[in-house]
Amino acid sequence: MKKITEVVGILFDIRSLHNVGSIFRTADGAGFSKLFLCGITPTPLDRMGNFLPEFKKTSLGAEENIVWEHNTSIVRVISKLKKQGFEIYAVEQSKSSISYTILGKKCKKNKCAIIVGNEVLGIPEKVLNQCNGVVEIPMMGKKESLNVSVAFGIVAYECRR
Repeated sequence: MKKITEVVGILFDIRSLHNVGSIFRTADGAGFSKLFLCGITPTPLDRMGNFLPEFKKTSLGAEENIVWEHNTSIVRVISKLKKQGFEIYAVEQSKSSISYTILGKKCKKNKCAIIVGNEVLGIPEKVLNQCNGVVEIPMMGKKESLNVSVAFGIVAYECRR
């Protein structure tokens, strides 16, 4: 098993700027090198280039440490990262998903990208098909899923364990 030395995040069609800010803060804490904001995921900047107050409320300065890029096409981002030697894993409930706890063992390369998706719709099948695998966080209560920023945090730190 190789040690994962570089981790990036891909945020696909996240609606809430609060969730984006929280993910920036978690990515900084977990030592991610970059975040890709794809689809309708809002960028942290207003049209004048200033960080939005709604974003800064949850990022708490992490925007100063995390490199980010906006790209409307997640397919292009995945293709680019694969060419750079990344394995891509989606965080989603799926028939083919594995437990998030074995992600470190599953990833054969030292570069890993994790994708989190829309708060309601998740990650579409066409995107899941582009991934090396799908990881899932087991739910033991009555709720079917966690908040996207919480799920990102759990898997982010598992990548680093």
